[in-house]
Amino acid sequence: MSSTTKSTKTKAPGHVAFVGAGPGDPGLLTVRAAQLLREADVIVLDQIADERFATAHAREGVEIVDGGHGEAGQRLTSASRAKLVVRTAKAAGAGAQVVRLMDGDPATFNGLAEEAAACQKAGVAFEIVPGVSAVSAVPAYAGVPLTASTSKAVHVVTARATGVDWSRSVDDDITVVVLGGGEVLTGALEKLLAAGRSAETPVALTSDGTTIHQATHTTTLGEVSTTLPRAEIGEPTLAVVGSTVPLRDELSWWETKPLFGWNVLVPRTKEQSGSMTDRLTRYGATSDVVPTISVEPPRTPQQMERAVKGLVTGRYEWIGFTSANAVRAVREKFVEYGLDVRAFAGLKIAAVGGVTADALRDWGLEPDLIPSGEQSAQGLLEDWPDYDEVLDPINRVFLPRADIATDTLVAGLQEMGWEVDDVTAYRTVRAAPPAPEVREAIKTGKFDAVCFTSSSTVRNLVGIAGKPYPSTVVACIGPATAKTAEEHGLRVDVLASEASAEALVDALADFGRGLALAAEEAGEAVRRPSEKKKAGARRKVKA
Repeated sequence: MSSTTKSTKTKAPGHVAFVGAGPGDPGLLTVRAAQLLREADVIVLDQIADERFATAHAREGVEIVDGGHGEAGQRLTSASRAKLVVRTAKAAGAGAQVVRLMDGDPATFNGLAEEAAACQKAGVAFEIVPGVSAVSAVPAYAGVPLTASTSKAVHVVTARATGVDWSRSVDDDITVVVLGGGEVLTGALEKLLAAGRSAETPVALTSDGTTIHQATHTTTLGEVSTTLPRAEIGEPTLAVVGSTVPLRDELSWWETKPLFGWNVLVPRTKEQSGSMTDRLTRYGATSDVVPTISVEPPRTPQQMERAVKGLVTGRYEWIGFTSANAVRAVREKFVEYGLDVRAFAGLKIAAVGGVTADALRDWGLEPDLIPSGEQSAQGLLEDWPDYDEVLDPINRVFLPRADIATDTLVAGLQEMGWEVDDVTAYRTVRAAPPAPEVREAIKTGKFDAVCFTSSSTVRNLVGIAGKPYPSTVVACIGPATAKTAEEHGLRVDVLASEASAEALVDALADFGRGLALAAEEAGEAVRRPSEKKKAGARRKVKA
């Protein structure tokens, strides 16, 4: 008697990496965490870890799995989430990288033990990438050290924990860190008080720690039950109880940034706004980018095509770039024709300013001329050499520009003896109006400041969204932009010292410092302009 045995091959599972996302500040993500996110085929999130970390680093098309809730919307238990991680790894298959992104540090109050044990039992290979824990990071961002000469030990407790022996944390030389929020946190601190910790013990309550929405309130252990419900403090919240809390008066550094908590309107395209939004974040502000223009190809491309061919055949002595968009337009034509930067051999290159120069450097080109003074067409003219029949074999300049560019540069170069091919490389058209809620925020003063980087951004923002509310601080990149803003009925508060996005943000930060100093001298609490909503006169800042 013979029998046939059918063998089934089990699909090998993918590899799981338990990765700490840190407490909230994107800058606290570790190098290894960012690398794994870039390599991930699947990312499993839970109800805490922020999807922004995934989208900021992961490649396009990565699969995102909700590990916080089930198909019916119910919150998953730790056991259910562990099973989900295993199922995801098996479905991903051999060679796939599954990243289980966890808030803070995976090993601290995150259910790592249960999920990793489930992987081990199911034969799923895994690794653990530690993250910056909220336990240490949030107090540090609040200016509260966990240890000092008066504190020799640290006890960490989650407010939801049961059966905690709070009597072990009553000594004055112990710093207690409690993670939780709302009534649960209040209840835990009341238990510490009942166990014998002094009612006069200082307490720092911090919500949204390490983010630009961070808020910290100080009180005493005896007053927590009345302070916490009244305080405008969100969740998650972390409490530090102990003698190191008063050091916050000297060591607070995050919440004292000059633009901390400000919401700044940036009327630029997302491609152009990166340097501004990064710098605003560095000063503690959040920003909303509202495109006011759309960059499109010229209606008739023949002029641009002839100019690029002339560049290759040696028609020009100089090429002058007056914007990063012009660099992008010429670069796209090079790609279309199968050319590379070798075509610029023997050609002198001018850039109107640092941003344009950086766009050229990204392409592998180093400009020969950048204005030494004002970064504008006029500044470029001041440094541009006159045409010399003896020294210059060719007298022609190629200027790829926008369709709305002024004639200042062309006229100036012609007066210096140069022949100019002023070519429309791209068109700027007014963008579509922003969402209704954004227009409402602009008109009602929910933005603390607006940063204008050109006259066209002023005209277009007013055209598609209306004028900013009078309390909104208006910052302009240069005199021409400021003049346009004033012509549209806006009061200019901040004027950058030079025509660059970085200088504009720096000037706004100086203005913020001035407001804080004035408030301190007047004995007032520092408040954002959007909270005041008053059109009173402000000190004009020229940074």
